[in-house]
Amino acid sequence: MMEKLYFRTEQLSVGYNGQPVVRDIGIGLERGQILTLIGPNGVGKSTVLKSIAGQLSTVSGVVCIGNEQLNKIGREALAKKLSVVFTEKLKAELMTCEDVVATGRYPYTGKFGILREEDRKVIEEVMELVHVTEIRGQDFEKVSDGQKQRVMLARAFCQEPEVILLDEPTSYLDVKYKLEFLSILQKMREKKGVTVIMSLHELELAERISDQILCLKGKYVDRYGTPEEIFEPGYIGQLFDITAGSYDEENGSMELESPAGEAKLFVIAGDGRGRSLYRKLQREGKAFVTGILYQNDLDYPVAKALAAEVIEAASFEPVSQSILEEAKRKIDACERVLCTREHFGSLDTAGRELYEYAKGLGKL
Repeated sequence: MMEKLYFRTEQLSVGYNGQPVVRDIGIGLERGQILTLIGPNGVGKSTVLKSIAGQLSTVSGVVCIGNEQLNKIGREALAKKLSVVFTEKLKAELMTCEDVVATGRYPYTGKFGILREEDRKVIEEVMELVHVTEIRGQDFEKVSDGQKQRVMLARAFCQEPEVILLDEPTSYLDVKYKLEFLSILQKMREKKGVTVIMSLHELELAERISDQILCLKGKYVDRYGTPEEIFEPGYIGQLFDITAGSYDEENGSMELESPAGEAKLFVIAGDGRGRSLYRKLQREGKAFVTGILYQNDLDYPVAKALAAEVIEAASFEPVSQSILEEAKRKIDACERVLCTREHFGSLDTAGRELYEYAKGLGKL
C-alpha cells in the first residue's frame, strides 16, 4: 500500500528576490503518484518546479520528502532522492549519449567519478527502458531534440531518485514519443515507486496520466485535485480565459471559432462521420446547420462547437416528429445538403428520412 503523503509542501510561496510569484502552494502526494502542473503561460509553473528542486530559494514555507525538509538535506543525499529534467539545454561537447546518461550516477561514484560494475548495470537497464540503447554511441549534440529528451530522462533515472521533476518534458517529442515517454513514467512509478511532478501544456495528456493536477492562475493555486475534479465542463475555458474557440473537457476536444454569417448548408452526419467535414467547413469559413444528432454521438461535441445550430435528440430515445419537422425546415432554408453517411442503420429512420427529403428537393 502507498505511503501516505510521501511528498508534501506546506504554505509554500515561490518567486524572485523575496517577491512571491505563486503563494500558498499546498501539495500532498503518496509515493508513486504523478502530479501535473497546468495553467496559462507565465503563471509560475517553472518557478514552482525550480523552487522545489532547490534551484531557486523559496519565499516561505517548506518542501518535504518523507519526514525530511529538502533544504536540510545535503547535496549528495538530495541527489539520490530527487532528480530533474528541465528545459535548459545541456552542454555536452564531445560526449556520447551513453556518457550523458552515465553522469546520472554521480551521486554514487565518489569524488573520483569512477563507474563500478553495478553503476554500469543501472546505466544499461535505464537506457533499455527509455529506448536510447540504439543511439548510445552517437554524439549527444548531433541527435534530435526528441532523442536528447529521452537521453536526459535516462540520465535522471540513473540517479535512482525517489522524486523526479520535469518541466514540459514532451515539448520536443512527436506523438509516438510523447506517448512512449509518458508510458515510461508510468512504468517507473509502478516498478520503482518514483513520484513524478511535472508541468505539461498538453491538457489531454495531463488528464490521462495524472493522479493529481495543480492549476495555477494569477498568484495562487486556482484548483487542486484529481483529473475528474479538474476537468469539469467549463473549467478549462475559465482557467485559460478562452475567448476564441472552445475546449471540451469531456472528450479533450479543442476547436476553433465557428464560422460567422448565415448558414446556407445543412450537414446530415452521425456515428462520428461528420467531424472532419465540420472542421473542413470551419476552415473554409462556411456556416452550417447539422442534425439530427443524438447527444451521445461522436459528432456531437464538435458539432456543438462549430455549427451555427445543432438539431439534436436525447440519447437512447426515439426522434420525435417535432424534431424531424424542425430539421426539415432547416433544410428548406438552406441552399445545399451534405451527407456524410453511406448507410443508415435500421433504427436510424430519421436520418434516412432527412436524406430522402433533401434528395427529393434536389439539394443533396
